[in-house]
Amino acid sequence: MTQYHVLIPCAGSGSRMQSVAPKQYLPLNGKPILRHAIDIFEAIPAISRIFIVTAPEDAYWSDDLLQGCHKTEVLSCGGDSRAASVYQGLQAMATYIDRDDWVLVHDAARPGVDAVMVQRLIDAIRPTDVGGLLALPLADTLKRADTTQHVAETVPREALWQAQTPQMFKAGMLQQALATHLHRQPTDEAQAIEWAGHAPKLVLGDLKNLKITYPHDVAVVSALMQATQSEQDAE
Repeated sequence: MTQYHVLIPCAGSGSRMQSVAPKQYLPLNGKPILRHAIDIFEAIPAISRIFIVTAPEDAYWSDDLLQGCHKTEVLSCGGDSRAASVYQGLQAMATYIDRDDWVLVHDAARPGVDAVMVQRLIDAIRPTDVGGLLALPLADTLKRADTTQHVAETVPREALWQAQTPQMFKAGMLQQALATHLHRQPTDEAQAIEWAGHAPKLVLGDLKNLKITYPHDVAVVSALMQATQSEQDAE
């Protein structure tokens, strides 16, 4: 029986956050940013196992972060890029999972993911699909800048989507795509699959599934998550 697993690359330093600790360990609404996503996946029955891929020299990791978790384990094999961490994580996971199992790769700094989004992605991908990812259609007008930060052109936004995570693909196919194209430095798993000649499915994500990149993102994501919780409590 095909199973679903989660891989969370967690080896980045988050330099743009201008913080001492990597952003995935910073507090948000009472717990580390990373733990929010872990709790969501731990509570979803369809998810069999969760693998956190950390850097071998990660001085900020503490096993206390997984207190009470039953599906989650740590693989200390992260690389020098997101793609390298995912690839090396998949290699380490091969002992525990089947090549035809689905792997949902999720950013450690996207704490706003929820069970509704995850289930929407799982339900949207048929056995014959190559896989897919959560994403949002772009609503803003896009400008391409020249070398002096003046507008060079307006980019049509029709058919443009902003990629989110999880991104879900068969373990064997994703590992092979990354092995072949890692040298090209794909920015997400879908790009490696695209370079392998496939077309991943786009599945509607959510605004609160924002990736925390800059310091002000913490307050934005916190507010979006609290607003969603308030709406749920009122129902």
